[in-house]
Amino acid sequence: MIDNPRSPRVRAVAKLSNKAARSETGLFLLEGPQAVAEALAYRPELVVELYSTPTALDRYTDIAQTAVDAGVDVEFVSEQVLDSMADTVTPQGIVAVCAQFPTAVKDILRPGHAKLVAILEEVRDPGNAGTIIRAADAAGADGVILTGRTVDLYNPKVVRASTGSIFHVPIAVGADLETVIERARAAGLQVIAADVKGDDLLQSRISGVLAGPTAWLFGNEAHGLEDEHLSLVDRVLTVPIYGNAESMNLATAASVCLYESAFAHRSA
Repeated sequence: MIDNPRSPRVRAVAKLSNKAARSETGLFLLEGPQAVAEALAYRPELVVELYSTPTALDRYTDIAQTAVDAGVDVEFVSEQVLDSMADTVTPQGIVAVCAQFPTAVKDILRPGHAKLVAILEEVRDPGNAGTIIRAADAAGADGVILTGRTVDLYNPKVVRASTGSIFHVPIAVGADLETVIERARAAGLQVIAADVKGDDLLQSRISGVLAGPTAWLFGNEAHGLEDEHLSLVDRVLTVPIYGNAESMNLATAASVCLYESAFAHRSA
């Protein structure tokens, strides 16, 4: 058992909370039983190291068995060591180190393949980014593309907010927005921006606009999308607010848009 929170191995894991360390090593930190279970179930080859307190592994016996089946060794650590490794204040006793695995934009936007894609441009809040990835996964999207100005996919808060969906849906990172839009169109997708300046989403749904293959573009939480980017897309739509709320959270609005497309595709 590892019981020294200052050991080089423990400190190396803890450093993965920082982008510089993630960029240098090509690794990222995975925390909690849900995320670790998804990694072991869907992409066990990415799990480089797996750490758990004895108490946690006794509690999550399914994870212990899945790790054995996947040929992944579990290293026992003390509660203090686990606390030192984790990014969260109250970790749940299990963390893993995984290899990064971004997908190429061209593989997501293959002509005739993609019907629903989410593009994130300058989305800075990790919770929003992770939640949109989760929503895209739930809506059956073919991929998610994070432009170069969006928060790092492997930020621990993004990973946690996705609750394992990063292992389910192809995700590309670091792309140039204009190039992505061009590739989306070449792949036969219309590009629709979600922005408060847009037309009513409901009216577009009724008119059948969302029935075709679509790449949804979501912008920055504070100021949305720049006018130069809005000029590149095919349509700009907004989620209407019928109550007295001043605005809608980005991830919530993105979830509505993605599901509207998912519903339209399945009822066409």
